[in-house]
Amino acid sequence: MFDYTKAVLKKVSFDVNLFCKELEKALTRLLPHEIEELKIWINGLLVQEPQLNQCLIYLK
Repeated sequence: MFDYTKAVLKKVSFDVNLFCKELEKALTRLLPHEIEELKIWINGLLVQEPQLNQCLIYLK
């Protein structure tokens, strides 16, 4: 599920609103340790896609 989530988020990273919606869905499906890995992955993605910064509120 974690790899699938990363693939979906990468594909929708062009649209901030869509990315935020998919991130919200992912947080309900993933296990706690997967959420921690996802946070690390998203921080790396933010280097390439800084407009996604506003979606970080869902990770708090």
